[in-house]
Amino acid sequence: MTQPIRLLVSDVDGTLVDKEKRLTPATADAVRRLEEEGVRFTLISARPQSGVMPLADTLGIDGPIAAFNGGLIFRRDGTVDSHHVLDAEVARTAMELAADEPADLWVFADGKWHASQAEGEHADRERLSANQEPVVCDDFTALADKVDKITFVSDDPPVLARLMDRCVAAFGGKATVVQSQTYYLDITALAANKGDGIVALSDAFDVPLEAVAAIGDQMNDVPMLEQAGLSIAMGNAPEAVRAVAGYGTRSNDADGVAYAIDTIILPRKGNGE
Repeated sequence: MTQPIRLLVSDVDGTLVDKEKRLTPATADAVRRLEEEGVRFTLISARPQSGVMPLADTLGIDGPIAAFNGGLIFRRDGTVDSHHVLDAEVARTAMELAADEPADLWVFADGKWHASQAEGEHADRERLSANQEPVVCDDFTALADKVDKITFVSDDPPVLARLMDRCVAAFGGKATVVQSQTYYLDITALAANKGDGIVALSDAFDVPLEAVAAIGDQMNDVPMLEQAGLSIAMGNAPEAVRAVAGYGTRSNDADGVAYAIDTIILPRKGNGE
């Protein structure tokens, strides 16, 4: 016997939405079926609150939701359950590292997205994800004491790998440093990781972790997949993510969340068989 599933926690980009950042009708309908069967549903994402809210509104999520990889736990009515910002010294050090590397710098602070430049494919896609326009900055230091997330942006894997090594060496024990996409390296508060995030959501919903399912596709999802009672990797996830999940589903462009709800979650929502 396995624990009946009472809560599904879903990543957003690469998971809940397709490659064009769209929530498909099939996935939205599956979430509604899930909740009609008594299983709660919520989101955890590297996105800011502004980028998560439209999805939460569409799906009518009435419980706690996690932005910034769990750094911000909030509700649709504006209530904030918890908020962890990046250590100011860590933020300043990260900004200094960015000056030495050929990567764009994004700083999310005070509810706004600040960017070193606002052009390019990734900036255009972030406009959809963050649901806001960037504030172009030359100097980010005034934001250091209120940073939710710093993101290095590069399509050159060695650049992000080098930045990862430099960040870990400089402040690895004081922040969470992880890739949320192959071209994004995120730096958030130490407690702003999806492992701690899913624990906070589990507590807020009063559902034990053994009865929580999690679904995701990237390395920043691994901590929550390891914590959840039932873990599902998307079909588009890299092998390192699929290796830690108990189950797999279709890709995000093939309604993988809907398929997982119908074939994995709902069969385990009641009797635990």
